[in-house]
Amino acid sequence: MRVGSRSPAESLGSLSGSAPGTGNQLITSRVSRAYRERLTPSQRLSVFSGGTNREAGFANWGKDWTMDDASARGLDRRRLIGWGGVAAAGAVAPLVSPGIGQAGPASPGPSARERIPPDARPGGAYDRNVARLAAEDKFAGVVLLSHRGRTILSRSYGMADEERRTRHHEGTAFSLSSAGKPFHAVAVLQLAQQGRVRLADPIGEYLTGFPADIADRVTVHHVLSGTSGLNTPELDVRRIFRSRQEVRDHCARWARQARLVGIPGTPTTAHAGAETAIPALIVEAVTGMTYWDYVEENIFRRSGMTGSAFYTRPRWLTDRDIAHPYMTVAGGRRVDAVRNLELGSSLPYMPGWNPGRAFIDAPGDGGFATAPDLVRFARGLGDGTLLDRPWADVLTAAKTPVGQASFGAYGIPIEIVGGQWVYQRAGGNPGVGANWSIYPDTGWVGVILSNRDDIPLIAMMGQESQAITGVAPGNGNGG
Repeated sequence: MRVGSRSPAESLGSLSGSAPGTGNQLITSRVSRAYRERLTPSQRLSVFSGGTNREAGFANWGKDWTMDDASARGLDRRRLIGWGGVAAAGAVAPLVSPGIGQAGPASPGPSARERIPPDARPGGAYDRNVARLAAEDKFAGVVLLSHRGRTILSRSYGMADEERRTRHHEGTAFSLSSAGKPFHAVAVLQLAQQGRVRLADPIGEYLTGFPADIADRVTVHHVLSGTSGLNTPELDVRRIFRSRQEVRDHCARWARQARLVGIPGTPTTAHAGAETAIPALIVEAVTGMTYWDYVEENIFRRSGMTGSAFYTRPRWLTDRDIAHPYMTVAGGRRVDAVRNLELGSSLPYMPGWNPGRAFIDAPGDGGFATAPDLVRFARGLGDGTLLDRPWADVLTAAKTPVGQASFGAYGIPIEIVGGQWVYQRAGGNPGVGANWSIYPDTGWVGVILSNRDDIPLIAMMGQESQAITGVAPGNGNGG
């Protein structure tokens, strides 16, 4: 499956090739005058021609890494949908030691961190539990455990498309929902690393059309850390979108309807949708590319995530390697959301929602990925492919305590479990359950992807963590 491949009918295309009155003009018309005046001539050329600046420190551009080589190549509910990052600044949680997916220095014998825990092995407690859930019709999808780039456990259960009898496999791409939100944080930090964005700048330096109190007081850091103090109007979840351009225009207007209801920089557990949209709009303003194209080129392709993209609804309907979302509707039935746009979820925390109504995921959110590709994303964060080490540490810096041993970072909840860091991002939507976890101190990555909304995702996340760390969910104080 080629990243970002679309039929002409599906694609709006990179904005550098759009027709007059769309494309670059759409984006640059929303770029603030202050930002334009600050650009150097070469940066100005890059932004307004739709190009990208690839110079600043990306020595690993285009690095091709495979996990297990050929095998990978072919291929509480509030916690799920809530915002993962809160607050200002704090300690830096090292992203990788000695490296996500990288072998450490040789030692005389296997240390506790080099051994494969029995519960994480094929046939171990975690494997048996997932198999039991699948046998009881409580799980369908893919789980994967990787240790230093080597697949330890990979299991696939159930159907990606029941109508065509297409089964899940390791290369099935799943909708990520909120589990894709960290992509916008990585994108902004790439631009910060290049000197094209400053985290302390108010968003009015880059975007126009916001009220003065937001444009002048809410900074890039605030929206990335979930401390903007913004409130956004409710979305019309019953609207059916017909094109990429319609989705993008709606998102841009909706973000500018945000209102300042709190004090910027103040920690909160609330999540404003504008905090997802605004970073994506900044990426577009600075690069002259759509958010989707920027992430596909500078995160997915750079990491070797060949099965991941921001797929459109037509592609969702026709590609056998993309899992269809089976959502719960009235009466407890499961239906294919993409083939039943007139139906909506009956779940109390997202009534009436149907992810198939979005022609493409809104800028700053979502996307599709395979389980091996999320391991590649984790490696790209740890080995300098996506961000230089200091900037990767900025991504995962512990901002503000939100629990006894848990903290908010830039879109990624982080926690100390059994004396080691765990970075975890989950996403939930009707017919969607997704989570990826990075254990940087020991080189583990865990992935859970499902096309159902009635799976025990939180319990599965805890069982995965226990298999790797040996610490039962809810026990201990971080070690």
